[in-house]
Amino acid sequence: QVQLVESGGGLVQAGGSLRLSCAASGRTFSSLAMGWFRQAPGKEREFVAVITKTGDNTYYTHSVKGRFTISRDNAKNMVYLQMDSLKPEDTAVYYCAADPVHLVHPDYWGQGTQVTVSS
Repeated sequence: QVQLVESGGGLVQAGGSLRLSCAASGRTFSSLAMGWFRQAPGKEREFVAVITKTGDNTYYTHSVKGRFTISRDNAKNMVYLQMDSLKPEDTAVYYCAADPVHLVHPDYWGQGTQVTVSS
């Protein structure tokens, strides 16, 4: 079993930045692919970013490329999402996710953290 706890959400003006953190426990962190998803009001949950187990490769949904950066620290069992140039359409609950294989259908989810971007 893996436990994921997100932090770092909040209210920010458009153009601002936030850094989300996710603390993982319960399994060897380096054995997990890690990522972030988000769900806006009235919409389905969508993929945002993923980072491979070693951190060598990252992938982003098109709408956040060049603005968001995912990273991980395997020594601290942490994954981060640096969000810059935020837009009102980035407003959503952001979820940390983990899986031992890939993030098409993650096995593990955090409880979510709210990000609100005001215009």
